[in-house]
Amino acid sequence: MAATVTASELKAMLHDGGELALLDVREEGVFSKRHLLFAVSMALSRLELRIEALVPRKGTRIVLCDADDGLAAKAAAKLTALGYRDVRRLAGGLEAWAKAGYELFSGVNVPSKAFGEYVEHHENTPRMDAEEIKAKLDAGADMIILDSRPLTEYRNMSIPTGIDCPGAELVWRVHDLVKSPDTLVVVNCAGRTRSIIGAQSLINAGIPNKVVALKNGTMGWHLAGFKVAKGATQLAPDPTPAGIAKAKQAAAAVAKRFGVQTIDKKRLEALKAEREQRSLYLLDVRSPEEYQRGHVAGTRHAAGGQLVQSTDQYVGTRNARLVLFDDHGVRAVMTASWLIQMGWQEVYVLADALVGETLVAGAEPVSVPGLDKVKVETIAPAALKAALDAKQAVVVDLDNSLAYRAGHIPGAWFAIRSRFATSLAKLPPAATLVLTSPDGVLARLAAPEAAAASGRPVKVLDGGTAAWRAAELPIETGDTNLADEADDAWYRPYDRKAGVEAAMRDYLSWEIDLVAQIERDGDARFHIAPRA
Repeated sequence: MAATVTASELKAMLHDGGELALLDVREEGVFSKRHLLFAVSMALSRLELRIEALVPRKGTRIVLCDADDGLAAKAAAKLTALGYRDVRRLAGGLEAWAKAGYELFSGVNVPSKAFGEYVEHHENTPRMDAEEIKAKLDAGADMIILDSRPLTEYRNMSIPTGIDCPGAELVWRVHDLVKSPDTLVVVNCAGRTRSIIGAQSLINAGIPNKVVALKNGTMGWHLAGFKVAKGATQLAPDPTPAGIAKAKQAAAAVAKRFGVQTIDKKRLEALKAEREQRSLYLLDVRSPEEYQRGHVAGTRHAAGGQLVQSTDQYVGTRNARLVLFDDHGVRAVMTASWLIQMGWQEVYVLADALVGETLVAGAEPVSVPGLDKVKVETIAPAALKAALDAKQAVVVDLDNSLAYRAGHIPGAWFAIRSRFATSLAKLPPAATLVLTSPDGVLARLAAPEAAAASGRPVKVLDGGTAAWRAAELPIETGDTNLADEADDAWYRPYDRKAGVEAAMRDYLSWEIDLVAQIERDGDARFHIAPRA
């Protein structure tokens, strides 16, 4: 049994300046209802898939949180088996934290969302509501709308005429997008955070235009009764040499104001040599497409805007060292300027990060500890289809509930790995259980546990649901067979089937209220550098 820490001891850890990975091992949907401010969502059911990326150093001080329901103890045993050497549990779980009088937060990516509200509150970031922007659009005003979200979100819904230009890309690309200093620049996102940070980025960079954030983003636009665009394709172009020169000049001023430190490759090697003593994250902040075309081996992709928007999805250790990579330094500097204001004290930009390097193409490799030790029997998609037609198999889908709802193998049951003891008993009788997950990796990890919990033979779909789709086999949609409650994922307001507008209003109010809550909590180290 892992050692425990009390709530007051954990509170002291959050302020002692040492490295700390505070991991909440409940499902993300459960986590989103109530958790500690700086807890990272690390569901026990998916722990092996994420742990090495989020907590790369085996000697990191780790504290696990749960609802005092035994999940933390199971996670501690698993982490210890994977070689982590300093693993503890919060005694009494979240209730003990609450009884000690400390704050609990709802939502996801809360430190980043709270920081966005803090920035608007302290910088008085200009904003304009949907009605005023719509009136200007209708009047043909000289204006440009820049959507600061990733391409997939932009395509899902956007403001008409909006151009996709994700967070850290704004200062990099704006100089070629905006031809006149008289053009009004509007920055939007889905809600508030990326609108605020994006608009303030352009202001910090000193562009001559009037810049505003669209108040409450596309949600505010929708709530005002205006139509959102679907499937938009207007993308910000790559910058010209003249645009690059202007972006570099702007970034240099930002670096000076916020104390962004640039290091050379010799210093990077020294940091790498200390990896056993200090956690080190090497993050490429360029666009996904650029990373895929070629990146430095050993770096992970973390598009700059998303790294600021959801830091806890990329970095699981507080007070770790972060080194940011890009081609010309602009996006890394802008990202670093925000991370520094969020309280990250060792953030570095690597000079000439890609120069002289042999770049590796493709997605970043994912290390899944323990996967090589799991021995399972697999089944090909065509063979599974035949077994299903003969009613000789039942499929268990371990993807998240949102993805399951969007499409799964006909007749498959949604289940959560950490709840096999109760969920698998709900399945119809069949000769064999077949587990699937997006690429089959999670299914392989879960197969021995499913066999032990069910007492049935278990196979894994070779290549996962992706292979089933590639074979052009049928897919069904909807929440058709739920062996577990679909509380494993956080549902955005527009992911809901009903009450979307009410959920949007609640979400926007929640964001605004975060400023007061973080002040009560007292653990954040947010700050704004004074202007020169």
